[in-house]
Amino acid sequence: MPPKNDMKPWVKSALELGPVLIFFASFMLFRGDTVQLFGQDYTGFVFATLIFVPVLIVATAVQWWLTGKLAPMQIATLVLVVVFGGLSIWLNDPRFFKMKPTMIYLLFAALLGFSLLARKNWLQLVLSEALPMDAEGWRKLTLRMTLLFVGLALANEVVWRTMSETSWVYFKTFGLPLILFLFLMANARLYRDHALQKDGKDQG
Repeated sequence: MPPKNDMKPWVKSALELGPVLIFFASFMLFRGDTVQLFGQDYTGFVFATLIFVPVLIVATAVQWWLTGKLAPMQIATLVLVVVFGGLSIWLNDPRFFKMKPTMIYLLFAALLGFSLLARKNWLQLVLSEALPMDAEGWRKLTLRMTLLFVGLALANEVVWRTMSETSWVYFKTFGLPLILFLFLMANARLYRDHALQKDGKDQG
């Protein structure tokens, strides 16, 4: 069994952001080039994908080893990266990897939407330690995140289908994380209005 320890913040950031930055650096280094590997010619994008998939697997495995756990979203993301990234590499077709964020965000939206219909606070189960709120706060945040993920899925489809490969890489590497950050900041009032008191009771 892996030891169950809390990671230092810089280690957590390196494991979560490192694979994405490695993909970005690899793409920028080889974009416009043809890379030959094992007798097969790859575009710079597919070659960067070939690097990214195993790096993400290793980073996720290290995080599991250090903490003894993985969030459900991390597991789902890893599975979809392996599936769609693997298809792009195997078929030498970048479209599958570009569709991956769409599938991830639609999956998250579907799970959160179902949790609302089933009246289950699944988001609370994942984030309650970091963001203690009452049930109504979690319901509102779940609805907003469901709509956000649907919007992100549509945005990804528009960008990869209508813009250049380089534009999509910038959008995926920097645009999507920025949108998520701004969304979390924009909901600061929600966190405050529905925050739990220190004794665990609802405010009001």
